[in-house]
Amino acid sequence: MSTEILERPETKDADTGPEMFHYVRKEKIAESAVMGTYVIALCGEKFPVTKSPKPGSPVCPQCKEIYEAMQH
Repeated sequence: MSTEILERPETKDADTGPEMFHYVRKEKIAESAVMGTYVIALCGEKFPVTKSPKPGSPVCPQCKEIYEAMQH
């Protein structure tokens, strides 16, 4: 089983603050984008993948902290 993780988006409504990009399992990204299934981010957020992050996009601080802890 792969443990590769990439940043992916969570779509939020305009009134819930800025769009935040999350870390999810790489092998789930294409399935979610094509089938509309939900992915679970490292922080526990559930959402369908709808777009890719752009350089400089804000990253979920919880996901980033968990991801960095996994690298050590």
